[in-house]
Amino acid sequence: MKWPSSITFMRHGQSTYNELRMRKSTDPEYELFKELYKHDFHSPETLRLAKLMQERYALNVGDYETPLTKNGRWQSERTGHALGHNPQRFPTPSVIFHSPYFRTKETLDCAGHEWEAIRRVPKIPDDRIREQEHGLALLYNDWRIFHVFHPEQKALHDLMGPYWYQYPQGESVSQVRDRARDFTSMLIRECAGMNVFVETHHLTTLSFRANYERLSPEAFVRLDETEKPVNCGVTIYRCDPNQGKDGRLVLDAYNQKLY
Repeated sequence: MKWPSSITFMRHGQSTYNELRMRKSTDPEYELFKELYKHDFHSPETLRLAKLMQERYALNVGDYETPLTKNGRWQSERTGHALGHNPQRFPTPSVIFHSPYFRTKETLDCAGHEWEAIRRVPKIPDDRIREQEHGLALLYNDWRIFHVFHPEQKALHDLMGPYWYQYPQGESVSQVRDRARDFTSMLIRECAGMNVFVETHHLTTLSFRANYERLSPEAFVRLDETEKPVNCGVTIYRCDPNQGKDGRLVLDAYNQKLY
């Protein structure tokens, strides 16, 4: 059998960026900005609000260094507790791979507070399972604000669509999916028959699912719109050795919330 016996993916806990998005959703001026953006993103009032929102919701930290919130640490500990106390459902990993970003490392550390078995498991950082690089747009922490200041990028995004569009100095969704393919090739070479745990991000989780289930670009976008991974959401694939020539990964659970 060429595949790992199981692959468990877990998204990181709530980050300060996730919290910022929640705060924006309750801000009347941000809601007004979104309405103006829909109808006339060139207007002086839209530009004024874009500048205001950029200042009000600046994180002033790179994506690599974005930390968890207090709630994110709690989510991680509770998820670790659920994973560690049901070994029949969630096998103890043989190896753990994690994104090198701070919020994923912190999630793994917090999960280990309640999941004693993983404290002794080898943990390997891997750049290929980091989040999508948003390049220049990271300076704005919001794609709508980015578009207001760079209307040619909005035109390009609208022309190419969200799957193929590549952020300036960043990546497209397709390129993230390519990274996930390369990572899976490594798992086939080095982790056949093992229980693998992957601590990662929203878009990379979707990329692995899209690759294993051979989803089209259109299906990927629909999945992202309707079934976005939650913070600390757990997704499990298990190998069925009776499918195909060398077995096949079969989805056992998707985006389970365990806290």
